[in-house]
Amino acid sequence: MLNTITDQVSVSETQTRSPRLWIPERVLFTPAALDEDWGQQILKRVQSLNLPIEELSQNRLKGLRGESERDTYNIAKRTLAVVTAPPSSFKLSPIPPSADWQFHLAEGCPAHCQYCYLAGSLSGPPVIRAFANLPQILENLANYEQQGKNTSFEVSCYTDPLGIEHLTGSLAECIRYFGTRTNAHLRWVSKFDAVDGLLDLPHNGNTRCRMSVNAAPISGKFEGGTASVASRLNALRRLALPQKRGGGGYPIGLVIAPIMPIDDWQMHYSRLFDQINEALDFDCNLTFELISHRFTPGSKEVLQTWYPQSKLEMDEAKRSVKRNKFGGTKYVYEKDTMKALRSFFESEISRRFPKAEILYWT
Repeated sequence: MLNTITDQVSVSETQTRSPRLWIPERVLFTPAALDEDWGQQILKRVQSLNLPIEELSQNRLKGLRGESERDTYNIAKRTLAVVTAPPSSFKLSPIPPSADWQFHLAEGCPAHCQYCYLAGSLSGPPVIRAFANLPQILENLANYEQQGKNTSFEVSCYTDPLGIEHLTGSLAECIRYFGTRTNAHLRWVSKFDAVDGLLDLPHNGNTRCRMSVNAAPISGKFEGGTASVASRLNALRRLALPQKRGGGGYPIGLVIAPIMPIDDWQMHYSRLFDQINEALDFDCNLTFELISHRFTPGSKEVLQTWYPQSKLEMDEAKRSVKRNKFGGTKYVYEKDTMKALRSFFESEISRRFPKAEILYWT
């Protein structure tokens, strides 16, 4: 097959493993962030955890680089910076096929996925930046709602919002906001499982909660610092269960990504579907999003500096080139491989979850 993983997977595909909540070694606040009411809310949360706080004298972040790119990565990944979103972030960008628009409550992620989608997408050290001007960010969204038609907003493009929720409370605030809207829906996805604080929120069905999952050899080897797939599925179950059964009553979704044709991939992904079947053994509003692994020249270069010992397959000779309308290049699997993968996943989902909707394959 195209991608061989021979090392033993350290975590059983059925074992639940909740990561310890991400606790940064440094929490930086810019002056502009401390001027915001939401910045003060985040400050109180951080203070309650007795974390070391540095109030910066200016709004520019400094001191995040080490002697090497790997050192810089380690420093940044242990740092939370509370800042204000720049004016450019208020001009939203469409993000098909995931949603109509994307907006951001933060940039950067506490997880250590060796295929990280953010590699090459964000400039500078991968510090986790939480935005203190969240009320203004949410207020701006109304300008993008389409009258008489549901408008979808994705909030997980540049961060895992659940992974930092205990520090910011921003995801819950987003859910509350969308619960008041008539024609706007929120979408978020995570590899974490700390959902207790979301179950009783007044979402009014306007938020779809999704979990990103993968076959055991992939999740166990390449998704460091995350909850196990079994824990994610248990969290998704709790989000989907009716409130009268102690759940959140949310619409839910599964993002299977990045799909890889590892050795015996049909067997491993069949086992993943068995897990999903077991976790979601009740009627629920369920969607699937299917994303095959791909990389760009830029992301490959960054990932190889972040994870120099990684066994993630990124061999251009085994891939096809896909170019976008702006001249960008991605390396995707060959046509026959993509066809086999897509056929398998669509067939399995249709057979096992006939009421679920596959939103897209890419």
